[in-house]
Amino acid sequence: MRAAIYRKTGPARDVLELVELDVPDPRAGEVRVAISASGVNPTDWKARAGLTGRAPDDFQVPHHDGAGRVDAIGPGVTGLAVGQRVWLYLAAADNPYGTAAEFAVVPANKVVPLPDNASDELGAGLGVPALTAAYCLGGDPGAVRGRTVLVAGGAGAVGHFAIELAKHAGAQVVTTVSSAEKAELARAAGADLVLNYREEDVAERILASVGQVDRIVEVALGANIDTDAAVVAPDAVIAVYAGESEQPRIPILPLAVANASIRFALMYTVSAAEFRRVISWTNDAIEADALSALPVSDFELSDVVAAQEAVEKGAIGKVLVRP
Repeated sequence: MRAAIYRKTGPARDVLELVELDVPDPRAGEVRVAISASGVNPTDWKARAGLTGRAPDDFQVPHHDGAGRVDAIGPGVTGLAVGQRVWLYLAAADNPYGTAAEFAVVPANKVVPLPDNASDELGAGLGVPALTAAYCLGGDPGAVRGRTVLVAGGAGAVGHFAIELAKHAGAQVVTTVSSAEKAELARAAGADLVLNYREEDVAERILASVGQVDRIVEVALGANIDTDAAVVAPDAVIAVYAGESEQPRIPILPLAVANASIRFALMYTVSAAEFRRVISWTNDAIEADALSALPVSDFELSDVVAAQEAVEKGAIGKVLVRP
């Protein structure tokens, strides 16, 4: 099979290569998926660059997310059938076979049936972003139903799904963006109030327009913590899903007065039970046509270097690699 791999970490152009590998057979508890589209996330290029872990022992096929069809099933796997459309998440975590290849072999619990009404583009873009969004929102629609949610960075992949999942759950959603193009994406996702943080006082506008917020999905705690502290309602939760090099200064008093909590979301260490909850919510939302794919930038597998570099440079929308 054709696959992109890296054997050491470093810049994309120095370490990524296109090779032929033997098609792997699924072992007990594993599933082989024929990949139709591989989704690229920031965590993928950070792992390849060596920012989030060690180099591979032998080789690593990158990319956690993807969509395709079940091609083979290992012993002991139930609930999936050959030919079934599926989406994958965290495929490359502790596994050499990520989705940047014609086939991936992954543990069965990381293979999720893709509802018939969902496109491969949506399926390949779910994984890390949608599950992170659902986890940051509390893992269950009831956590935000009837509440006000602030999504920082509403045009990003996590922000996009956070808006859609929160709206599907019955929340009022405020989001921040940095450009008119991103504002259009956030509005298309269903945000009730879209604010350009480069042009207006976000905290002032939020308090004047919707009042305090009950939950914040935060992409940049260091940059936004003062705004977050100014708008949190009593018992609010600030869920942080992105790491930063800077050490944020936490304004203790306003957060303490609100009895607010700061939670962190690292999907690599989320429990199996929590994954079942967020996957269930995500698939329920798909079946209700409540989730949509971001605008797609397509790359061939032979252009995987350019695909990863595009994400590294902050591409708007979703970058997909087609094996």
